[in-house]
Amino acid sequence: MKIIAIGRNYAEHIKELNNERPEEPVIFTKPDTAILRKNNPFYIPDYTKDVHYEVEVVIRIDREGKSVHPKFAHKYYSQIGLGIDFTARDIQAKAKEKGLPWDIAKGFNSSAPISDFYPKEEFGDLQNLDFSLEKNGEIVQQGNTSDMLWPIDEIIAYVSKFFVLKKGDLIFTGTPKGVGPVAIDDRLVGKIGDRVMFDFEIK
Repeated sequence: MKIIAIGRNYAEHIKELNNERPEEPVIFTKPDTAILRKNNPFYIPDYTKDVHYEVEVVIRIDREGKSVHPKFAHKYYSQIGLGIDFTARDIQAKAKEKGLPWDIAKGFNSSAPISDFYPKEEFGDLQNLDFSLEKNGEIVQQGNTSDMLWPIDEIIAYVSKFFVLKKGDLIFTGTPKGVGPVAIDDRLVGKIGDRVMFDFEIK
C-alpha cells in the first residue's frame, strides 16, 4: 500500500502559502508508516516546532490500474474517507530554502491520520462535496470538492501515468485554505457534510 498526495489543488490554499499555481498536479508521497487510524492520538514529534493540519478528502483504490483514462477513473475506487496531511512546516521551509526534497516534512511517523472509509454513493455528488475541520470546537477549514483545480477522476488518471495503482492505495486529494498549527491538547474533528469522520486529540 502506498500513499499518494496532491499538493496545491485548491487556489485559495495556494494563495495563503504564497505558492505558485501549478500547471500540472503536484505529487508527493508518504510511507505506510505515516498512517494513523481509529482516532488514536497524534503525538507531536520532538524534531519539529511547527506542525500544521491540512484536512483532505481521501480516495481508496480498489483495483489495479495503469494509465487510466479519466472517463474510466470512477471504476477504480468505491469508497472515500477523510484524512489529515500533517506537515512539519519548519522542516519543509528549511528544505525549500535550500532547494532540497521535503519528504521528512510530510512523511514522518503518524503524519497521515485517516478515517474509516464509506461507499462513495452515500455522499452524493463527489464533485460537490462539503468537508471541514474543527479545532477545539471552532471550524478552521471548510472546503468543497468543486473548488479542486483537478477533480478526483483527473487526479487518478494523472497519477496512474507514473505509478501503477494497486488495491488499498490511498490518494489524498488536496487541502483548502485555513491550514494552521496544532498544539498539545488540541482536538481535531473532521467532517464530510454533517458526518463526523474522525475525532482525535493532539498529545
